Amino acid sequence: MGLDRLRLYLLSKQQVKGENFMPFIQINMLKGRSPEKKERLIREVSDLVSDVLDAPIQSVRVMINELEPEHWGIAGESVKKRNEVSK
Repeated sequence: MGLDRLRLYLLSKQQVKGENFMPFIQINMLKGRSPEKKERLIREVSDLVSDVLDAPIQSVRVMINELEPEHWGIAGESVKKRNEVSK
């Protein structure tokens, strides 16, 4: 999901005034990104959520779920198989 789409999604889920909440964002992606990329992703998503929802940055939680290529399917094939075929 691009950051623009995430922003639109978050705008549609904004908090109702007076409600306590803790934004919790889960990101599913394939394994293989560097720790630096994941740190940047966490930081930028947290900043965006805090800004869009007008929530304190301390309340924002981000979880990255890294999946093996054989556990992610596109159009009926695992990413692992798709990568093998495209080589």
